[in-house]
Amino acid sequence: MIYEHRCYTVAQGKMNDLQSRFRDHTMKLFDKHGIKPIGFFTPVIAEASNKFYFIVEFRDLAHRESAWAAFGADPEWQKALEESHKNGELVISIENKILAPTDFSPLK
Repeated sequence: MIYEHRCYTVAQGKMNDLQSRFRDHTMKLFDKHGIKPIGFFTPVIAEASNKFYFIVEFRDLAHRESAWAAFGADPEWQKALEESHKNGELVISIENKILAPTDFSPLK
């Protein structure tokens, strides 16, 4: 397994809108396209409160690439994305890292 850690820098005042999009649309589409969520997080103690973090699991890099491609091309996602941007972009930037667990990690 591999894990993708994403950090979204969220536009000012848009955190609730972003979380609503995840809750109402993204989660269902992740399931549809084989993207397994591990967790979603917001900072409790951090230098910035406009960060949204999540970790998803994939079998391997090929699975990751095909799953994200199918997700991005899904008309339901494109509609949800367009609707969520009616009052401006929700995400300013995205950082992501692809991680492999160590041999002693509880996640394998």
